[in-house]
Formats: sequence, C-alpha cells, structure tokens
Amino acid sequence: MNSEEGRGEGKKKENEEIFEAMRRCLVDNLGTYVQMEEKIREAILRVPRHRFVPEYEQKAAYTDRPLSIGHGQTISAPHMVVIMCKLLELSEGHKVLEIGAGSGYNAAVMAELVGLSGHVYTVERIEDLVNFARENLKNTGYKNITVIHGDGSMGYS
Repeated sequence: MNSEEGRGEGKKKENEEIFEAMRRCLVDNLGTYVQMEEKIREAILRVPRHRFVPEYEQKAAYTDRPLSIGHGQTISAPHMVVIMCKLLELSEGHKVLEIGAGSGYNAAVMAELVGLSGHVYTVERIEDLVNFARENLKNTGYKNITVIHGDGSMGYS
C-alpha cells in the first residue's frame, strides 16, 4: 500500500468514527422527545444511516429529518423510524413486509430488531431505488432482508 492509499484508508476510518459519534448524538437527542425502547435505541445505533443516503446528503444523515434519496423520494426522519418500529412491536424471529424500500434504511433497522432468525421483505416500485437499497444493504452486511422490485400497493404474495 502506498502512502496515498494509507491516507485514504485513515480518512475513511476517521469519517466513520465521526459518523458514529453523530449517530450516538442523534440517538441521545431523540430520547429527549421520543419514547424509545432500549432495543430500538440499540438498533438505531447499529445502523449507519449515512450509508443509506446519497453522498451529497451524508453530512446531514444524523439530523432528525427526511433526506432526499432521489426520484422524489426520501429516507424517513429517524424519529419516524423509531415510532414505526415501536408500533410494530417487532421481536426476534418476526417476518416483516415493508412497502416502500427506499434506500433500505428502515428495513435495516427492522432487521436488527427481528434478528437473524427473522426476515424483512421490502417492496419498492422504483427500479433505481431497488438497486440503491440492495447495494446499501449488501455494503452494510444485511442478509436477512429481501428487496423486491414491484408495486406493493396491494401487498405482496
């Protein structure tokens, strides 16, 4: 490895550490205005939201607001993800059907909650977002999520 490659790797690690600190700060702040169970808190902490948004949105990844993911779609604000997960009462081993995969972030949070014995099926109608979600989930190591290209307005069978 040449010194330039080494600097690039060091910078990447430094950025990941910064994003991790930002993620912890977001979760701490969310806890001041959204009632959050510990298992949801831990799930949000484990999922790197910045890796589920386009590069131009990464600096804003840990703000509590929706962010553009292209095609007129957004990634949900973190407080909404918390509320959705809380209402779903997800547990280890559950199977989940999500309509609207977007970037795959919400599916990743749910996958953390259902564990490896559970599975998340997420349907997305926009092919570019299907590919974006699949790539994001692959790059973050999620194996218990299936991204399906289709119109989920009538469910999925």
